[in-house]
This record gives sequence, C-alpha cells and structure tokens, in this order.
Amino acid sequence: MNALVALCHFCELHGPRTLFCTEALHPPSPSPSSHAGVPVPGDRDGDREGEGLTMRADSSATQRGEMCEGCRSLPASHPGFMSIDEETGIRFLSHQHPRQPQLFSVVRQACVRSLSCEVNSDVCPGREGPIFFGDEQHGFVFSHTFFIKDSLARGFQRWYSIVMVAMDRIYLINSWPFLLRHLRLTIQSLQSTALKVFDNEQGVCPQRSVRMNSVFSPAVFPHQRSGNAARSLTSLTQHQNLWASLHSSFSWLLKACGCRLTEKLLEGAPTEDTLVLIERQTEQEEEMSCWEGAEGGCSSSQPHQLASERGLDFLCDNDKLNELPGPKFRSLRHLRQVLGAGEFRQLVWHVLMGNQVIWRGADPGLIQSAFTVLKSLLPVGCVRSVPFSAQYEEAYKCNFLGLSPDVPIPTHVSCSEFSVLVDVNPDRSCPMSAVGEEDVSSIYQFAISSANTQPTDRGPALLNKLEVALSNENLSVDVVSHCLLCLKEEWMNKVKVLFKFSKVDGRGREDTQKVLALLGATGPGEEDNVRLLKFWMTGLSKTYKSHLMTAVRGGERSPSQ
Repeated sequence: MNALVALCHFCELHGPRTLFCTEALHPPSPSPSSHAGVPVPGDRDGDREGEGLTMRADSSATQRGEMCEGCRSLPASHPGFMSIDEETGIRFLSHQHPRQPQLFSVVRQACVRSLSCEVNSDVCPGREGPIFFGDEQHGFVFSHTFFIKDSLARGFQRWYSIVMVAMDRIYLINSWPFLLRHLRLTIQSLQSTALKVFDNEQGVCPQRSVRMNSVFSPAVFPHQRSGNAARSLTSLTQHQNLWASLHSSFSWLLKACGCRLTEKLLEGAPTEDTLVLIERQTEQEEEMSCWEGAEGGCSSSQPHQLASERGLDFLCDNDKLNELPGPKFRSLRHLRQVLGAGEFRQLVWHVLMGNQVIWRGADPGLIQSAFTVLKSLLPVGCVRSVPFSAQYEEAYKCNFLGLSPDVPIPTHVSCSEFSVLVDVNPDRSCPMSAVGEEDVSSIYQFAISSANTQPTDRGPALLNKLEVALSNENLSVDVVSHCLLCLKEEWMNKVKVLFKFSKVDGRGREDTQKVLALLGATGPGEEDNVRLLKFWMTGLSKTYKSHLMTAVRGGERSPSQ
C-alpha cells in the first residue's frame, strides 16, 4: 500500500512532534538502461536505500536543538529498522522521520493537525478517537488520537496519535473499519502497559498529594518535576523493545491493508454478485468495529455467525468445499446422480422459488457441501445460510438451514408449502469402512419431503435448460458451470428490467404482463418464472436500486427545471 504510518506526540515543551515513522519502499521497476548495465543518472539515493534511514531534514541544527527525551524515539546513530516482504520484494523501513524531504513536510503537517486543529469534541469525544482529514496537495490522513498515563505529566497523561497518510482518498476511506480495528489493538496495548507503570509509580510516590502540598508557578512547573517534564514513551511503558514492536505492527498494517483491497480489471460493469459482496463485506467490517468498540466486547462467535447469516462465506465456498473432511458433494451433477433426477428437480425447484431448504443429518461437512453446490444456483443477494444449527431458525433468517438429526421441525414449517426437508440417514447395511468417502450414495440415504402440491415439472425455464445441460454427459462440469453462469446473468437482466418497470416506474398489471411476455417469461411454467423473478428481485444490490431511484428522480426534475 502506498501509505505511511507514524506515531506522533504532543510535547509539553516543543508541541507536536513525530516520534516514529514506517514507510514501504517498492522495488524499482526495471528500465532499459538498467538492463544494459548503465547506471541511471540521479539514482544514487536508490542505491543507498538500505544503508541508513536517517532523514536529511532531521540533521539540521534546529531539529537537533529542539529535541528532548519526549520528542526522541531512536538516537541519531541508530540505523532504524527494516523488514523485507519476500513475496513482493517490498521493504518496510522505520525511523523517527521519513527518508524523503517531501514526505517529511507531509508527515509534519499531518502530525500538527492531528494533535491540534483537527481535534473536534463532537467527532472525538474526550479528544480521543479516529478522524479523517486532508486534501489532494498534502495527502489524506486517517488519525487516531489517544492518551498515555504519566505520573509526572500535567493531568497525569500525555497526548499521542497514530496517523496513516496516503494520497488515495477512496482507498483510505474504504479501509477505515480495518484500520480502526487494528490500530485500537495497538493503542490498547500501549495504554495497558503504561497504566501498569503508572500504578506502580503512584504506589511508590503519589504525585497528586505531592503537588497539592507544594507551591509552584506555571513558569517553573517543568523544572519542579526533577527535569522529567518530557519522558520518552519507552520510559512510560518500560518496554525495552518498544520501537521494534511498533515497527512490526506498522509494517504488518501496511502489508495487510495493501493486500486487503486489490484492483482488478473488469470487462464491463460489475455484476450484481460483485456489488452485493462488496456491500456485505463493508457492513460486516462496520459492525465488527462497533462490537469491538462497545463496552464489554463481544464473543468471537458473533462475527462468524453474522458472516454465515449474510452469506459472506460465499467468497471462499470453493476452497471450503475442498477442505471439508469426509464424503461430500462435488458438483450439481454429482448431487443429481446421488438424489436421482426427480428428487433433484424437486429440490432445485424449491431453491429457485426462494423456499426454505432444510437439511437434517449428523454430518455437517456433507450438509455444507450440499449448500455450497446449491447456492451456485442463486444470486449472492438471495442467499442467507446457516450451515449447521442445534435449533430451528425461521425462514426470514435463512433459506439454507442445516440441522442436527435430533432437532424437531415445527408443525407450521412441516405443513408449509414454502419449505422442503432433506433427511440424511446413514445406510446401516453398508459400513463406511467398506466404501470410499466419495461414494455418498452408498453411505447415506436421502429422504425429501415437502407439503407443496404444485407440480414442479413445468418450470421455471431456467431449471429446464439447466437439466438439459446436466443430463448431457458430453459436457464437463466446468462447461455446465459456465452454462449456469450465463443462465443466471440472463435471468438477472430480466429481473432488472422487471424491477425498473414495476417498482420504479409503477406500471400497472396489464403493462407488466406485456413486459413479461417480452422477456420470455410467459407460456409453460409462467407462474414459476414470475415467482423466480420476484424472488431474485430481492437479491438486487442496494447500489443498483439507489442508482435507479436517483436517475428517475433526476428525470422527473429535469422538465420543470
């Protein structure tokens, strides 16, 4: 990531100062002259990047004269810290100041603003917390201010901030939940360590009573504290390897933040699945940051449960499928072979109609593999999955539900036509040791039940075309997957047209019927086609819906303007 992380401190004697800075140096791109063995003019600095990290601007007499113990992290003779990412060749360098004079002024300005004018009591209650500021010229800054306990400081605490400076505003804003979550861990570690030192010092010599019983003036206040008006962060935390530890934390943060979001070349507009995944990931990160910031914290199972309910594990389903132990379903064709053509069609029909699909059995891996295969039939926005639960969950929470064998199904669910139950029973006549793990049909027996009386052999049209592809043995599994992807895109485009026509424009029933005929959704299986379109309409991304509503409102205002 093209960014820089710095630890800043508000010194009582000299004001805001940069204490520690970590930057990432990317390997130089090969040039024609370098390939020929000819040195590039003016590239002497690049040859000495690893020799010494001391900032040129820091060597001035003015800077050295204004440095006190609280303003200094590493001595001038210290070479700094360096870590190398073997995968990318990126070097992470840490010292008190950046290497380049241009970066020095940028970080200096970010330091001053984070500890002075950019502090807002409305945004950061108690002057502690995150804030974002910056511009195109001086870069954009994510800043988190905090206090460290010090028994010799005014108010018994010192003011610090951690800033991340980058030129990419969008990237920095999108990384806000991630940065906030991990910077808080670093800050809490510093504060807890300093608090222990503070409590020990107060136990030996309580400073509050000493100050109340002594007479002093503000002019000589620093000198009356035995010359300790400015104490280093190392002294406050009693952490001998503090700067090496911060170098590791900041280096990891830069690397992880850079790997978290990557740029991809997309051919055409992003799909609805891509937009929904981005929205869900953002919502998950925001809620996780809220949980971690709440009093009392949260259990580790809550974020995982939230991710499962929202289908955020959709991204890594293929990887999970390969890692699952024991017997499992490998593809839709494999599932069809195990269940049989008739039972498979009934099950897929319920999936496409948006009914709740319940699998009940003792093998969570098998059930999860079935859900992974079946979820490929739907847009990501229509998937709400609870892979395995010890109690029944209502249909509004999930349309894919895995249950243990002893969980009873409520009467209103078993009698409903909007659900289907698949009981997975072990075949006791054939021991598992006698067959291979891949032979699912020899290990388990599957019983599918539903109160639905509607015939499932007419439609929808998508299911009919899918069955033709699955029954054609000349088509490989990969080809069938691409066929399914094309069918989903085709019907998702029909969903967009119907949503625009019926929900946004507010057309009547007669006009909607004409649109359905134009989309090829009428005729045999018309009722199933319409149900599929309406269900898939719930999976449209918020971005797309907002874009349509904004465009319509803009079109309504333009004639009057």
